Amino acid sequence: MKNLKLSCSVAGVALGWAVPVAAQTRDIDEPDNLPIVIADYKRTDIIVSGTRSGDGVYPENYTGSVTVISDEQLEARQARDIADVLRDVPGVAVAGIAGQTQIRLRGSEANHVLVLVDGIEVSDPFAGEFDIGTLQAEVGARVEVLRGPQSALYGPDAIGGVIAYESASGRSVPGFAARIEGGTQGTVNGALRYGAASDSWDAALSAVVVSADGQPNARGGTRDIGRDSYTLSGKGAVEVTGSLQLRAAARFIRTEGQTNDSNFDSTSPTFGFIIDSPGVTFTNEAVYALVGARAEVLDGRWTHDLSAQVAAIDRETDSPFGLTSASEGDRVKASYVTALRIADEHNLTFAADWERESFRNALAASGGFTGRRSVEQVGFVGEYRYSGEAFDLSTALRHDLNDRFRDATTFRVGAGYRVTDTTRLRTAAGSGVKSPGFFELYGFVSGQFIGNAALRPEKSTGWEVGFDQDVGEGARVSVTYFDSQLDGEIFTTFPPPNFIATPANRTTQSNQRGVELAFNASIAPQWTLDAAYSYLDAEENGVEEVRRPNHIASAALNWTAPGDAASAALVVRHNGATADVAFTDPSFVPVRVTLDDYTLVNLNARVRLAEGVSAFARVDNLLDQRYEQVFSFVSPGRSAVVGVEARF
Repeated sequence: MKNLKLSCSVAGVALGWAVPVAAQTRDIDEPDNLPIVIADYKRTDIIVSGTRSGDGVYPENYTGSVTVISDEQLEARQARDIADVLRDVPGVAVAGIAGQTQIRLRGSEANHVLVLVDGIEVSDPFAGEFDIGTLQAEVGARVEVLRGPQSALYGPDAIGGVIAYESASGRSVPGFAARIEGGTQGTVNGALRYGAASDSWDAALSAVVVSADGQPNARGGTRDIGRDSYTLSGKGAVEVTGSLQLRAAARFIRTEGQTNDSNFDSTSPTFGFIIDSPGVTFTNEAVYALVGARAEVLDGRWTHDLSAQVAAIDRETDSPFGLTSASEGDRVKASYVTALRIADEHNLTFAADWERESFRNALAASGGFTGRRSVEQVGFVGEYRYSGEAFDLSTALRHDLNDRFRDATTFRVGAGYRVTDTTRLRTAAGSGVKSPGFFELYGFVSGQFIGNAALRPEKSTGWEVGFDQDVGEGARVSVTYFDSQLDGEIFTTFPPPNFIATPANRTTQSNQRGVELAFNASIAPQWTLDAAYSYLDAEENGVEEVRRPNHIASAALNWTAPGDAASAALVVRHNGATADVAFTDPSFVPVRVTLDDYTLVNLNARVRLAEGVSAFARVDNLLDQRYEQVFSFVSPGRSAVVGVEARF
């Protein structure tokens, strides 16, 4: 079911206070010439999402696999869509079309990845996943990617891992920033940001607009598929007393654009292919908010954090004949976390989460259910971490109580050992669970899809082992092997006699195993190189899983002139051949196809015009590669932009 929307193409002022209190930095002096790398082990920031303690964990003490994409990297690569830069992360596969971009970690499904934005869970309860294509890069933002099962810390939705996007606070990036750019295909992008802080408070406001007329996305098509995306956000914090801090965050995202449908004329030679569909559009709108309070006692060694968050996501598609689909998904969540630091090495954490998700199929033809359904869940988490000079240990156990499905218990354990000053070994294992989404349970598309209320949760277990090797003064090599199994995988069946699609749990096992490699180095004065490669073998009962390439690789070469007077970056991303499904049989039973491999080359440059003012240019898909991420959806060719940016 998870691939149905992409495969069939059935339809194809937020402001506030907040800063995640865990976003701390170390007060240590570091040389100015350290290389900027994908997972920079020398960076001063902690991993905010690596623990539930609220204090974060240092990269050198983390026992799992993590990649941190810094704000400097987002700027150096002139990233606009977060989905694009995630292609540089080992173990990540991205597949996108107009109106829906999916991301998979280590061969998991798209709805097995938990996405957090400023600590807010942002997935759509109706679809069961987050459209990563709606997340735009803001000035000063950073991204963390935790790979491997994280359900013991974060509950369902985190079988494959966690992606945590964190916008900059008014304290970390103060002042005014503005950016405007324009280019081919009617592209006009802009960003505004203002941050301010004092001794007791900080606040930041941000606005991002991404707009383009686009290019055709049907084979042989002529209709341009464009989009307009608007993001307004705010965050801040205020220190009420020396031991009590309040915070809040809010975000509004609206994305609208054109899309195309499949050809449902069984007499046509292009039956099942995407064709130009004038008048077919989509609109996605989401509102997110979070408020929280944090108190510290015992000189900061014992913390208490209470937070509440809401999410409301509306999606719809339209045609020349009117509205063709519409859904509403809502989430209310409250969390309490208390953490005790014993000496400097031992950390104990307890957390309790309450969550209520609901949905409404706002338009269902032929008698489909249009009422509102909801699910409530309570989770209890216990975590222990030990951070020593050479040895690190982390354990977590979670028990979830669900008012619809059987209660679930998940675990995570990890250890790291620094063999020498330059070599560290690490291993981790964990389990995960994913409850069926509302669309899988109750979705309805007349004559094409019927939900299955009898579905049961998917369950996963996995482990990994790896090492990090420092080479010389400015390089690191990381190698990780992982292996996981998924039981009860939800897939789409086509039972006779009507062969109408409906989801079901598999009785066989899905296996994902592979190797991740990362290399980060300062290769010469002013030059850095970041490279990644992933090999994945993902099969279900011996059949290759779709949209999970066996081979993914990337390399980013960055140059910075002395005094930061200019810079340039060359980014190469390769996506290997991958299996997909096509609905080219009139019975709508899927036919397996293979999508060709492709390599994208992006080039950008920047030059400083005056203090705080710079001009830049960027060419994406420099070689004008024609490729498909999803069967018969043609992805954009070459595009180019120029722009100017000011920061004061």
